[in-house]
Amino acid sequence: MESMRMEEISMNEIENYNEKIFESIRHVDKNGNEYWEARELMSLLEYNKWENFHKVIKKAMIACETSNNSVSDCFPEVRKPIISGKGRESFIVDYNLNRYACYLIVQNSNPNKKSVALGQTYFAVQTRKQELTEAEYSKLNEDEKRLYRRRQTKDGNKLLYKIAKEKGVNNFDKFTNAGYKGLYNGETADDIAKRKNVRYREDILDKMGSVELGANIFRITQTEALLEKQETPNETVATNTHFKVGKAVRETIEKLGGTMPEDLPTPKKSIKEIEKMNYIK
Repeated sequence: MESMRMEEISMNEIENYNEKIFESIRHVDKNGNEYWEARELMSLLEYNKWENFHKVIKKAMIACETSNNSVSDCFPEVRKPIISGKGRESFIVDYNLNRYACYLIVQNSNPNKKSVALGQTYFAVQTRKQELTEAEYSKLNEDEKRLYRRRQTKDGNKLLYKIAKEKGVNNFDKFTNAGYKGLYNGETADDIAKRKNVRYREDILDKMGSVELGANIFRITQTEALLEKQETPNETVATNTHFKVGKAVRETIEKLGGTMPEDLPTPKKSIKEIEKMNYIK
């Protein structure tokens, strides 16, 4: 990045780009899939002419193909109707972009624009969070490990609940508690919250240490894998599967001589407090 180095952009600006700008134009289709409209992203990135922005999209498509990803999946083209000043209906080209497509577009945009520089920095941060090697992870302090694993639980839960819905789950409170009951020897989410003195509307996962988050990541990912194999939508089967996985993770911890999740210490700082202190790297 030539005109604006990463260290010259504050974390507050990056978070603002994420939560108040980039995420504000996110759409969700009827199947629960997120997407961004290219013409809305164009305005966000301060491009005035579609012709110029379309060139950036084409570059991003080439990068997508080069990385062996499906262009049609990442950049599906859509035709949108518009009404001209004379009342005539015509159609314009747009794209429903997935998150990876947005990433590629931002990386191929003009870095002299501050919005683009913010976007490039934001995606660099996000990529960094998701692609740590084992050696890099071992060098993180406890707060950084918690941030990293908390991001994994958020992403994992999004996918888990999407799959669970496809498998017939409607009562998500019961489904969620089934997993916790298996892992925490019968404790529900409310039980865990009371034990940890979690404040109202605070997520219990935000008050877990890295080891406890790791156990929950294992529960989440293994449940995802088993639900994918479930042939017929059935809420009872899916919920029981979540319980069985949670219990199996618990039994594994016990066999290895590890500390039971309910016996692990509750961190003094919540994830939200750590984020405010700008520990994100």
